[in-house]
Formats: sequence, structure tokens, C-alpha cells
Amino acid sequence: MQDMVVTRREGLYCVPGGFYIDPWRPVDRAVITHAHADHARIGHGRYLAAAPGAGVLKSRLGDINLDTLPYGESVVHNGVTISLHPAGHVLGSAQVRLEHRGEVWVASGDYKVEADATCAPFEPVRCHTFITESTFGLPIYQWRPQDDVYTDINDWWRRNAADERASVLYCYAFGKAQRILSGIDPTIGPIICHGAVEPLNRAYREAGVPLPPTRMVTDVADKAELRRALVLAPPSAGASPWIKRFGDYSDGFASGWMLLRGARRRRSVDRGFVLSDHADWPRLMRAIKSTEAQRVIVTHGQIAVMVRWLQQNGLEAGAFSTEYGVEEDVDMETKAPHA
Repeated sequence: MQDMVVTRREGLYCVPGGFYIDPWRPVDRAVITHAHADHARIGHGRYLAAAPGAGVLKSRLGDINLDTLPYGESVVHNGVTISLHPAGHVLGSAQVRLEHRGEVWVASGDYKVEADATCAPFEPVRCHTFITESTFGLPIYQWRPQDDVYTDINDWWRRNAADERASVLYCYAFGKAQRILSGIDPTIGPIICHGAVEPLNRAYREAGVPLPPTRMVTDVADKAELRRALVLAPPSAGASPWIKRFGDYSDGFASGWMLLRGARRRRSVDRGFVLSDHADWPRLMRAIKSTEAQRVIVTHGQIAVMVRWLQQNGLEAGAFSTEYGVEEDVDMETKAPHA
């Protein structure tokens, strides 16, 4: 039997359907799992994505030809039934379920299993073949509960505010920043967001996600407020004139990579907070098991380790070579305005 999904120069291609999933080069038809820049790119003829992510996609890609599907509803294209199911990664993130002649494949996109307040929680989807990411696909990666991390951030912010020092927390503008906003205690002090973060906050609020009030630094005239503020900014802001407005500040970085001592050293920040929007090793294994798939195809991340582990545990496992990056490993916001 011919594989339903293969890799081509342009990206992951659904052979009977004649469309691509998260293609990295321009194509006529693209199904998009989520709006991070390594999965959603400009230049496709038509886009299909989950309805909750429409606002974020348009805010990032502009005036695209976008069709949307509510989670769980389906559409048939060239005999392939397509439905989108929550991936729990960021607002609007989806797993793509494909059914053709009784065969079911699911492409996960990026996902996490721990639910948070900013997006629909991960939903296991049964299938014959599961295409999974493996960003943190090593046993060393095991996350603490997110509420414990929020408590750590609040304690750090509270101490800094008492010392009249701003708390600058570097995080990725789409997804991570909004997740942090949903979990911190806004009574500690004012919350200031970089110009790369604030438009995405608006898209989340417009999608019905409750977030605490936030301001731009240009809206704050009182220097005393700046010294008590929590400041959310993309990593690129650390090397910009914008950051100098906060004077003597303490800085931190929120990312799954902060689990590694070397990553913390390279970032040269005061604090590292281990918070990832990707599944850790135990939850990757749990997610794969929940699909009941007998065949697993591993994409971007720790591919070789995961393939070997899955094979040793009785599954047919292989890999796809893709051009997906890891949005937690590079700063995807470098073109955003510094305001």
C-alpha cells in the first residue's frame, strides 16, 4: 500500500489528497497545524487551519486565502477526509487527521499534553500511522508542573519589585508570552509587553482567551512603575536599545532549554525558568501510546533516539527529514517592532 504522506521538496505531501501539511516552500494548497513561523509560511495559494487560530495566522501572515475548520469537523478533498484536532501547543494548534480508503494517518505538528488556559488541550486521535515531533525527545527532559513554574516567576518578580528592579522575562512572543500572562499574579505590579508581544496578546483576547491588562513601555510615564514591572520581551530585545529603558533590571528566560545548564550560561541571564510548549519525554511516550498507532514517523528534534526507542518497544518506526526549526531554539521575532 502506498504511503498516504511522503516528503517532497516542498514539504509533507498527502499523495491521494494532492495537498501539503506545513510546507516550507510555496504550494497551491496547505494545511497548517499552527502559526509558528517554521510551520506557517507566506506564499501558499490556499490555507486550511483550525478556526481558533485564524486571528493569529492573519496577524502573522497578513491577507492570506484562509479557510478554517472547527475542531473535530471534517472536509473531503480528492477523496481524503481531513479533520483538525487540538494539539495543546498554542492557540489554534491542531493535529491533522487524514482518512482515505479506511486508512487513518495523523500528523501531530507541535504539541504538549499538559493543558493550559490559553489553548484547547491535546486530544489523542486514534490512527494507524502517527507523525510525531520530537523536540524534547530525550529522557532527560521531564517538566515540573506549570503551576510550580508560575510560582517561581511570581516569587522572583515580587522580590525584584520590593528591591525596585524591573523583572525582564525573555520568552517567545507567540504562545509562551500569553501562557505566562495566564499564569502569573497580576497584583504584584504593572505588566509591560514588547511590541512583538502585544499584537499577539490582542489576537488571543479577540479569540476569547482571558489575559491580564498589559501595557507598552511608551504608555508608562512613571519611572517608579517601571521599577516594579514584569516585562515580557522576545530574546532579540536583549541586544536592543529598547531594554535600556528599564535601567537596573533582573532578567530571566522561560524555555524548555533552560533545563540544560549550558543553555542558561549561553543566555547569560539571572534566572532560567523551565517552561515549554512541547511535550517532554514521558508525555511524548504517553501521547504516542494513546493513538494506538502501530507505525510512528518521527520528525524534527531528537529523531534517532526516539526511532530507536520506539523500535525497541515493538513499534514500526521511521523518520521524515523536514525543514522545521524549533521556535524555542531561535528568535522568530527579530523583525518585530521594538516598541
